[in-house]
Amino acid sequence: MKTAGHGQAKVLIPTEIHRLFQEGLQNERDRALFGLCLYTGCRINEACTRLTRDVYRESGSVRAEVLIRKQDTKGQQATRSIQVHPQLRAWLEAYYPKVGKEYLFPGRWGRQYLKPTSAHKLLQVAFERVGIVGASTHSFRRTALTQMSAAGIPLRVIQELSGHRSLAALQKYLEVSEEQKGRAIAALTFYPGVELGV
Repeated sequence: MKTAGHGQAKVLIPTEIHRLFQEGLQNERDRALFGLCLYTGCRINEACTRLTRDVYRESGSVRAEVLIRKQDTKGQQATRSIQVHPQLRAWLEAYYPKVGKEYLFPGRWGRQYLKPTSAHKLLQVAFERVGIVGASTHSFRRTALTQMSAAGIPLRVIQELSGHRSLAALQKYLEVSEEQKGRAIAALTFYPGVELGV
């Protein structure tokens, strides 16, 4: 868990995510911004620098996939295209009337886009509002990738979505729960009729 800027960002549990998006984030822009991070596993910089056309068609409808351009990624490895989850689609549709012309999340006072440091400050206020400690903007990325891994999605597929250069780099993001460890041990059935009481 992240403490005073050190350590890894907390992986959020479903009840925390629900509280955050229902009570902590109080406008359509913030739900769309942080929902983009949660449902694509992208970094906050990748979300803040999204162009409007990367998410919406000219008609105003949400695209089937979010485009994360190579030049906006860490290491500028490759452009990624990530399918839009139904919940993210709902938040993006609600946000559309307020969307920027060029950048999806315009900054204040005519700046091109909302700066990641400003997004971080907004999120910290929301976390405080709902009593979540040890989380940061990176929590959405860790949460998404960890949940995919726990659901049995192959690491190579997760790597393709996350944009990590290697599986070793990706694995540092993934948290293993006590429940998962218990299920792993329970899967060891060498003697018929002897089961672990988990």
